[in-house]
Amino acid sequence: MSILVDEKSRVIIQGITGREGMARAQLMKDYGTNVVAGVTPGRGGQEVYGIPVFNSVEEAREKRGPIDISVIFIPAALVKNAALEAFAAGVKLLVIVPDRVPIYDVLDISRAAKAKGARFVGPNTLGLLSPGKAVLGMIGGRAQRAREWFRPGDLGVSSRSGGMTSAISYYLTRAGFGQSTIIHVGGDAVVGLSHPEVMELFESDDETKAVAMFGEIGTTQEERVADLIAAGKFTKPLIAFIGGKAAKSGTRFSHAGAIVEGSRGSYETKVQRLREVGVHVVDTIFDIPKKAKDILG
Repeated sequence: MSILVDEKSRVIIQGITGREGMARAQLMKDYGTNVVAGVTPGRGGQEVYGIPVFNSVEEAREKRGPIDISVIFIPAALVKNAALEAFAAGVKLLVIVPDRVPIYDVLDISRAAKAKGARFVGPNTLGLLSPGKAVLGMIGGRAQRAREWFRPGDLGVSSRSGGMTSAISYYLTRAGFGQSTIIHVGGDAVVGLSHPEVMELFESDDETKAVAMFGEIGTTQEERVADLIAAGKFTKPLIAFIGGKAAKSGTRFSHAGAIVEGSRGSYETKVQRLREVGVHVVDTIFDIPKKAKDILG
């Protein structure tokens, strides 16, 4: 199975006529994602790779029917309005790809999502991919490469790094382990679906047998995963690698959300807490497939 998206999910792309929107529309459509419409104000009536373009999300819904997911490729300053527009039209999942979205805008999006019973991935995310079913965003880059690198299976992948999202999944595939869903939660300090929420989704997926997680310094996402495990809310084997071992207080490690402030969010506290609850913490990403073999055979 998969979480969040499958081949039946009805998807739109906001910002489809921009450079990134067009490139990723081709990836998503070629991979088999059910992209039913694109949205760019003022560009209604056009087509992108055979996908009809509308002036608003509401117009797309009226003309094309219910919409499950919107993938957003627009300038960061406009993301909030686009997200609120999608929620107002009944969309229940957003994938917010752009980085540098103002943090107060993300907080407003989060409040709106809760009010509408919706959720979002990102911002600053490559998106997610359910192998053999659908891709949302830009994981894989090209459809053929995404098919070669990622295969259907029973290992979930959740990562705070875009590059590590693809790398871990690729090495798992090479070792013979397919993936149920691959998700990049995003690199900002405030994101929609973080590691703990993703773990709960994998927990409820009958066909996900274990999960690989890439964590890093900054925020408390990994500690909150440990809290879930301690509370019995996540019971499947979890293999984790934590980046930023050498980082000191005040160091930013690659992403806006990966910064150590005092002892909060440090490498040591994350590893210690995860090991306390039985997580298989490995020293390199190359150890993830090895540990998966130990666990799953």
